[in-house]
Amino acid sequence: MKTDSIFYRIFQSLPSTFFELINQPPQLASVYQFSSVEVKQLAFRIDGVFLPNTPELPIYFAEVQFQADKKFYARLFAEIFNYLDKTELTNDWRGVVLLPNRSIDTGKTQRYTELLDSQRVTRVYLNELTAIAAPSIGIETVKLIVEPEATATSKAVEIVNSARQQIIDVAQQRDIIQLIETILIYKLPNLSREEMAKMFGLSDLKQTRFYQEVFAEGKEEGKEEGKLETIPQLLALGLSIEQIAQALGLDEQVVRLAAQPKS
Repeated sequence: MKTDSIFYRIFQSLPSTFFELINQPPQLASVYQFSSVEVKQLAFRIDGVFLPNTPELPIYFAEVQFQADKKFYARLFAEIFNYLDKTELTNDWRGVVLLPNRSIDTGKTQRYTELLDSQRVTRVYLNELTAIAAPSIGIETVKLIVEPEATATSKAVEIVNSARQQIIDVAQQRDIIQLIETILIYKLPNLSREEMAKMFGLSDLKQTRFYQEVFAEGKEEGKEEGKLETIPQLLALGLSIEQIAQALGLDEQVVRLAAQPKS
């Protein structure tokens, strides 16, 4: 799973989630700007940097590590100190490492004990987030990344339903739905469009990549043949004959004929 890109999207859509993960007030997100940066000289890339809008607050460096790597901490601190050296910022700093569990945390630490034992660095093990009371939608989305496959779909539905109830902003709702979809695609690559449709419901499904890709196939083709080939897929997503006819600019009777099983 491309976990670094998923966390990048989570922190961009729900930056308060980062501060919840490190037991800081989620309201801090309002005074930070999140981005991914590259230290040009050595081509180091830091997964995420939270820059405060005031020199009194620390810079937070976020790194996602989902594979065992003996040199991880050497690389992490090289990235951080190179970044600090190349900027004129005077802020203090903190490092945050996101790992799926403790067994992945195999990086050699003997040369960095003082840093790791201090308040400079926080290690977050995602499979231990159950201890968080009343978790937010952002935290639940993060937990979905390490959710067992057997319960991932039901948990995804819960998160989408919560987002629908708690988040008013339509664009943010769409971002969360797409995030959930992306996580499920990585975790369950054999998940069908029909199963996705049942999970999200038609109105939410229209926000997902699956719907957009299938709809685009018929729309961009421009030929009736291409549109007719798309009809079974749109039906599988839960659209009615009338909706498909309107979307593709076809007569309803044509859609009905194309929808009939081939003998």
